[in-house]
Amino acid sequence: MLILGLTGSPELVHENHFSLPRWVLHDSAAVLLDDGEVVLAIEEERLNRIKHTNKMPVSAIRTCLEARGVRLKDIDAIAYYQTEASLDMLIKKRLLEFNHTPIPKNPASFLQLFYERGLGGEIDPKKFYFVHHHIAHAMSAFAMSGFDTSLVTTFDGEGDGSSAMAFQGTGARLEPLANFGVEKSAGIFYAMVIAYLGYGPFDEYKVMGLAPYGDPERFRYLFRKLYTLLPKGDYLIHRDRIPSLFGVVTPRRKGEPFSQTHKDLAAALQEALEEIIFHVIRYYKDKTNEKNLCLAGGVAHNCTLNGKVLRSGLFDNVFVQPAAHDAGGALGAALCAYYNNRPAARKPAQMKHVYWGKDIGDDHSILGELSKWGNFLSFEKVEKITERTAELLADGRVIGWVQGRSEFGPRALGNRSILADPRPADNKDRINQMIKKREGYRPFAPSVLEEFADHFFDLGPNGEQHPFMVFVVNVKKEMHELLGAITHVDGTARVHTVSKEINAKYWDLISAFAERTGIPMVLNTSFNNNVEPIVDSAKDAVVTFLTTGLDYLVIGDYLVEKKKTGWQAYLDLTVSLPPYASLRQVRKLDDHMEFNDFFYVAVTHRSEFEYRVSGGMARVLQDSGRCKKLRQVLVEAGVSGEAEGERIIQEIAELWSERLITLDA
Repeated sequence: MLILGLTGSPELVHENHFSLPRWVLHDSAAVLLDDGEVVLAIEEERLNRIKHTNKMPVSAIRTCLEARGVRLKDIDAIAYYQTEASLDMLIKKRLLEFNHTPIPKNPASFLQLFYERGLGGEIDPKKFYFVHHHIAHAMSAFAMSGFDTSLVTTFDGEGDGSSAMAFQGTGARLEPLANFGVEKSAGIFYAMVIAYLGYGPFDEYKVMGLAPYGDPERFRYLFRKLYTLLPKGDYLIHRDRIPSLFGVVTPRRKGEPFSQTHKDLAAALQEALEEIIFHVIRYYKDKTNEKNLCLAGGVAHNCTLNGKVLRSGLFDNVFVQPAAHDAGGALGAALCAYYNNRPAARKPAQMKHVYWGKDIGDDHSILGELSKWGNFLSFEKVEKITERTAELLADGRVIGWVQGRSEFGPRALGNRSILADPRPADNKDRINQMIKKREGYRPFAPSVLEEFADHFFDLGPNGEQHPFMVFVVNVKKEMHELLGAITHVDGTARVHTVSKEINAKYWDLISAFAERTGIPMVLNTSFNNNVEPIVDSAKDAVVTFLTTGLDYLVIGDYLVEKKKTGWQAYLDLTVSLPPYASLRQVRKLDDHMEFNDFFYVAVTHRSEFEYRVSGGMARVLQDSGRCKKLRQVLVEAGVSGEAEGERIIQEIAELWSERLITLDA
């Protein structure tokens, strides 16, 4: 039985028909199950290159179908991570605001209309299967946990009118125990407070990293006024009181430095979140007497919270679904559809990996991509690539490492990673500033051979392995100074244990590094910069390599270096706007109070965003075409002289690093 699980909106990447905020129906994804087993799972952001995209997962669906060699008509069920009633209300609201869209009979017909338009194939609307948002989250965790029974909790911002639910899982069934309304949303509470720190949607994890720099005691009394813990695991969140923080905290504007007040606020917020979640799970632990706990929903990406739950001793076993955010709802919805049709089917053993994405390709395809960039890259195929890479890491190099199938979810687990020596504290600063281009306080995770993990880390009461990087654990005190690049300010690390059985090549690399340094681990962070999702393809990897300060790139068995090039090297590339970007011209008053033309690059996924470009750059983009080299485009755009050409190329390079244009070799 083939089941396709989906998350996301019905809009195509170049559209903004309904002006959906980017936090509505976000994290589009597709998952293909064959008789309950994952064939392929991938987030649309990896393919359309928009972080947290809520666009229709067209490319993700096509990738799933290609993986099994089937067509859309061969799919037995299409599971969507939202109830039919909830989707119906959203559709009606949007159709009233945007009445140019045909009015469908029902949500299934609405999805059929848009998905047929996007995919170019026919869909039987009877194949659509709608799943409650939080039930999808819960099933994604419980079905993959390997537990026969478990308490299952889901916490996030909002979905289908709920912000959290608790379940008792038995076999492949989920019995609801509690349903918390949107007014009790711990996710929205967290998101509202982080606005005081200059952050917005999808920045919650940054505040989790900032919190250890602060003291929660300073604002504890204020936060205790923002929520009330009630009997029987219930609680209230007083969101109307959050503006009272204005009287105590001066909100930070984006780009401003963090004061100690901001750090203390982050610490108090993290503590408040933990107290609310612990209040709920303690009550339902006592009510069900369950020894196992499964966590999902966006709040389950708070790895600090997860680590404290693990170390609390409340449960013998804790399983966090590694794609706990809305993309994981595609997996949960598909599993719900499967068990609804096969109620006697047995659950699989606990999942061991999430290498469910696209493969990077064979030597021939990798070589083909690298060869296109010959003006910018030099490369060689290395027989013992893990040993060569280990030597470079031990020599202080920072390396992009791309192997096999990409990971499903937000964590790079050794197949789409940036790697470095975990010892020098300077590595943390260098990677944050020159490569990731992000805040300097942000921590990095270690990938450690599972055989040696407990020598460096306190892994939990049962000495668990942690293959998904979802728990923050304590670094043993005697290792703090040694592991300066991966030990956070509070002496913790978000650990990733590596098994030879699961990822032999990554294990071999870390083992080779240990032979040279005595340290069986590497610093591991996701392979991307601050404006893009994790890389997926070989081309993605090359683009990020060329637009960051990485020293080397390893794809498959190929070791890649950058050539020293001048601006003329760009002339043999083609330039175009990506599908999500457009050029806008606005006539308005300039600084001299004269009317003039201004040009901007805008994107479909952020209506408030625009990036100003020069008039010369605008002419280049207007005249650009995928079949034309930049040298020809510059001539046709009227760019004359070497000085102007060099200036335009510099502007092109800046736009490229911001992923606002596409360059192809």
